[in-house]
Amino acid sequence: MAAFRYSFQKVVDLKSSEKTQAEWMLSSAIGALAAEELSLEELRSKQQEWEEKLHMSSQTAVSLSELQVIQQYLDYIETCITRKLNDVLHAQKAVEKGRLILSGKMKDEKVWLKAKDHARERFQYAQQIKEQNELDELASVRYMMSTP
Repeated sequence: MAAFRYSFQKVVDLKSSEKTQAEWMLSSAIGALAAEELSLEELRSKQQEWEEKLHMSSQTAVSLSELQVIQQYLDYIETCITRKLNDVLHAQKAVEKGRLILSGKMKDEKVWLKAKDHARERFQYAQQIKEQNELDELASVRYMMSTP
């Protein structure tokens, strides 16, 4: 019996490879998003810490210049948080884009795998018909040989 060989196997392999690459890209984008979110949380924690410092300093006898330095640093942290929020937004968009690309690659691969399955089914059906014809021919030859 002949073995099934799909003529578009290289295309199927390519689509599978593209899907794997899209999975890696999505994984990378998710990692970048997690890093950005962690950095944002660190900045917010630092902001809260310095706001408490400012509050404590304002209740004790501290020079005005020290209060101004703390306030300037808080303003700087606020600016960093604003930038980081923008970075998080960009990372979220990259993750969403990666998901869409992966979804498309998965659909593409599925279409080619279904086409391969259909081709295999047609091949197996043709093989069964060929075998049945050979058996029928063998049976008719035996019948013809046995009748005088």
